[in-house]
Amino acid sequence: MKKTRIFVFFVILIVFMASLSVSVLAQVVEKGGTLVFGRGGDSVGLDPIQVTDGESFKVTQQIYDTLVDYKPGTTEVIPALATDWDISDDGLRWTFHLRENVEFHDGNPFNAEAVKWNFDRWRLEDHPYHIGGEFTYYGYMFQGFPGIIDEVNVIDEYTVEFILTEKQAPFLNNLAMVPFGISSPEAVKKWGEDYFKHPVGTGAYKFVEWNQGDRVIVEANENYWRERAYLDKIVFRSIPDNAARFMELQAGTIDMMDGLSPEDVDAVKDSSELKLTLRPSMNVGYLAMNFKFEPFDDVRVRRAFNHAINKEALIGAFYSGLGEPAKNPMPPSIWGYNDDIEPYEYNLEKAKKLLDEAGYEDGFEFDLWYLPVPRPYIPQGKFIGQAIQSYLSEINVKANLVTYDWSTYLDKTEHQEAPTYMLGWTGDNGDPDNFLYVLLDKTNSNNAYESEELHEVLIEAQKTMDREKRIELYRKAQKIIHRDAPWVPLVHSTPPLALKSNINNFIPNPTGTEKLHRVWLDK
Repeated sequence: MKKTRIFVFFVILIVFMASLSVSVLAQVVEKGGTLVFGRGGDSVGLDPIQVTDGESFKVTQQIYDTLVDYKPGTTEVIPALATDWDISDDGLRWTFHLRENVEFHDGNPFNAEAVKWNFDRWRLEDHPYHIGGEFTYYGYMFQGFPGIIDEVNVIDEYTVEFILTEKQAPFLNNLAMVPFGISSPEAVKKWGEDYFKHPVGTGAYKFVEWNQGDRVIVEANENYWRERAYLDKIVFRSIPDNAARFMELQAGTIDMMDGLSPEDVDAVKDSSELKLTLRPSMNVGYLAMNFKFEPFDDVRVRRAFNHAINKEALIGAFYSGLGEPAKNPMPPSIWGYNDDIEPYEYNLEKAKKLLDEAGYEDGFEFDLWYLPVPRPYIPQGKFIGQAIQSYLSEINVKANLVTYDWSTYLDKTEHQEAPTYMLGWTGDNGDPDNFLYVLLDKTNSNNAYESEELHEVLIEAQKTMDREKRIELYRKAQKIIHRDAPWVPLVHSTPPLALKSNINNFIPNPTGTEKLHRVWLDK
């Protein structure tokens, strides 16, 4: 009896301490204030369906909600504007039950009609508001226009149904991606092609101002369907130079920054006023070679480049060691990664031999495009470009460094105007399809890589609902890509972010952007 009483006492004590901890946590959360986020470049646009860059998504994720979302810090799908969903046995009919009493920032109601209108705008090229951009992500994820979404039907005010032409295993994960934020139909109609400068969603923050090249300002949505955001306002400042951005953080004119230079990592660790956090690695930085340009139509030249670049040295010099050499176009953190593939070793003699076999024993000259802004996967584009230029000079190849402003760079590479270019990708949804199909399928490739063999494997993987079978297919796909060598995969980074020590509850997501409505500041 005495032991029972002691046990009960300890249970009560544990429950009391747990409730006390929750109570204390609730008390220490400070609501209000402004967070200034220093970033490496400006947004390309603020209509998420019309952009592909992370700088835009940093902002749009605060303004818009998607039907489903990712659990903070993960790619696990959780409810958002849809509270739950049903899937037919054949995998072709998805029915979403929507959250009620949600309003867009302009006061118009969110409902099934709004969902249908958005998806019809994206997927139907003859829709009157399929304007202002190329809707790239929709084409990537749903196989063109209208793609695999055959119908979007309103069942009732808060129920919407999607009919697919074929099964798509990552369909739910795709819907959680930032590009598929739901816009106010009335706002799109009002602004037309200028909507990208006047975004209206249902998110935790409302758009206030965009001073292009300088800053974007958003403020808390007082009518948010979740609890109101803790912060009153967020200012996203564009400061392209890493060192200048870090100086502003040290001076206190910004509160947090990404794109921290390797040489500044230790300074953050040693500071009592700053703290370092690492974004979980789900990315790849790469050098792409365009098959439309000679001599990159020759696989021996592409393989030679793979042997000529010292990835370990790049990581040591430009990533502060926060990364690992890439051998595949998707990172090992993604299921389906093929670790059995042997990497192209750093070997200048093998590189020279391959060039000799291709008829370039005297080398050649070409343009190498480098990133104009710091990205998580390539934090110092010009310096990394110069390093690659130096490595290639060892095999008698002369690289002329070229760059453009960020928006132009993305547009030109997407339209296959660069003979070689540095780029990268941060995964959107935790699925291999989001790397292999989006980046290297013949329908999507920016470097004219068109492999029918790869296409058939990737499409089969999309239609296969069994994960083990999908793993086998993606392992096969990586073998094909490794053989054809359309890229030099460079690095999978663990990007560092620096924050003031008074920032609380910032949970970096592996997708590269996160909602900030639960971040708060010590006063």
